[in-house]
Amino acid sequence: MKTETLDPRYLDLDLWPTELAVEAMLEGQMAAIAAIQSQIAAIARAVEEAAKRLGENGRLVFVGAGTSGRLAVQDGTELYPTFGWPMERMIFLMAGGAGALTEAYENAEDDVEAGRTEIIGHAVGPADVVIGVAASGRTPYTVAAIEQARAAGALTIAIANNAGSVLGEKAEHAIVAVTGSEIVAGSTRMKAGTAQKAVLNLLSTAIMIRRGLVYQGRMVAMRISNAKLLQRGRGMVQDIAGVDTGVAAQALETAGGEIRLGVIVAMGVPLEEGRALLEAHGGSLREVLQVLKRRD
Repeated sequence: MKTETLDPRYLDLDLWPTELAVEAMLEGQMAAIAAIQSQIAAIARAVEEAAKRLGENGRLVFVGAGTSGRLAVQDGTELYPTFGWPMERMIFLMAGGAGALTEAYENAEDDVEAGRTEIIGHAVGPADVVIGVAASGRTPYTVAAIEQARAAGALTIAIANNAGSVLGEKAEHAIVAVTGSEIVAGSTRMKAGTAQKAVLNLLSTAIMIRRGLVYQGRMVAMRISNAKLLQRGRGMVQDIAGVDTGVAAQALETAGGEIRLGVIVAMGVPLEEGRALLEAHGGSLREVLQVLKRRD
């Protein structure tokens, strides 16, 4: 595995001036991002199918061990506050359990039976999308989970950093960012981890876009949880509905802080009718606005 090999260029890394070592590490991070370029089409294909597969009840399932698992959890947990994706429609499967998020659990990544059992225990099925992340592409726990999920009919997506990996072979969609040797040999929290986080960002954000949870580049489905976000939400309602600040603030309050509904209410649609329109169009503000435009 290239992610585990020692790069002779860095044999004396511990003797280098600190500034030179940091510069070398930064170059490695930049190379990690560049490694994703070849995977754009693969990411797009996975996104298109995942967005369709999720339907009205499908769940996003994130699977990983160690650094890869922590990155997957980090990405997934942002989907509720950013895009309003329901927490009940997300599952996080971390080798070793939740405790492994903050400390290393020895041998947990080798537990094949746990990978299979957790997929079965969560009744993962055809409506679900399972994303397995592993730098090596061969982590037994993650491979077993992806294999079991695919057998259950779920859509499976692999994110790895070594070409020709078993994880990529077991999944329907393989996204492989080949990041090569790490500056500190085997420390895949660096180049490999950076590439994984970027791929997860692209994958999950694009799925949310295809699900209609972004309008005109705005997070119109975000959850308002503080004063800053309240101000941002009011601004979105004002800009999209074309109303003044007072109308926007009142509409958003009437809508219970739901920005998409606030926009519709600000345009003169009764609350319950607006809610019904959003439900009928799968939460897509764009589609609802198109309906309202045809009415005019």
